[in-house]
Parts: sequence; C-alpha cells; structure tokens
Amino acid sequence: MPMIHLRPYCAEDEAAAIDLWHRTWQQAYPQIDFAARLDWWRERWLRDLVPKASIVVAEQDDALVGFVTIDGEGYLDQLVVDPVHWGSDAARLLVDEAKRLSPSGVTLLVNKDNARAIRFYERNGFAHAGDDVNPTSGRPVLKMVWRA
Repeated sequence: MPMIHLRPYCAEDEAAAIDLWHRTWQQAYPQIDFAARLDWWRERWLRDLVPKASIVVAEQDDALVGFVTIDGEGYLDQLVVDPVHWGSDAARLLVDEAKRLSPSGVTLLVNKDNARAIRFYERNGFAHAGDDVNPTSGRPVLKMVWRA
C-alpha cells in the first residue's frame, strides 16, 4: 500500500478538504444532512480555520485522505479522515503532527455518541477532561486533553 505523507495545507486544497469534510461527517452521522451545511462549513473554514489554525493534510497517491487543524492555543478543531482510510495510519499521523505543533498540550471536543473517535483519542494518549455542549450543534460533547 502506498505511503501516507503529510504536508501543510495550501489554498489549492480547499475544494478537496471541504468535500472530504462533507463525505466523512455524512458517513459518521448519516441522519444529518451535511449537504445542507456546506455553505456554512465553507464560510467557517475560510473565516475561522484557514487564517487562524495550522492545517496539515494527509495525502496518498496525490489524493487528500485527511486533515487536522490545530490553533495557537492547542485546540484541535478538526480531525477528518476519509472513511476509506479509517483504521489506517492517517489519523494517528495527523494527531501526532498536531501534538508536535502544540507540544504544551492539545485539547478537543468530541461528540459523546462518537464511540469510535473517543476510543481513538484514548489510544493516542488523550484523557477525559469533562463534559460540554458543542456551541454550534448543541450536541453533548466530551472534552479531551493530551499533555506531553
């Protein structure tokens, strides 16, 4: 299997990153119409993430298979991996890169009903740090923290 490699996000990745976000979240939560959220997501991506966070993409065979966003405060807003690559090294490589970019610690919010993601973060050294509510969706979330 070809290697997954990481590189910094560039403006030319925008369409592929937004499409990947849509397909991945739709797979994780089929009951939600993520197509209806695409304009909102594109605006949020361009306003809140691209200018304020480090974004690293994972590629395989010149195709975007994932990305991670980490801001200057160590907040990991998005870890997105193509469902075809769930279980591969892509997510671990991206989380390791987020840790490298934020060596003092990483925090994130994960949907409480996303047991797969919670197990992944636990396996990668994150600890539970309390309950919260996603300010956008209103869904219950679990705060998780990694410290070196």
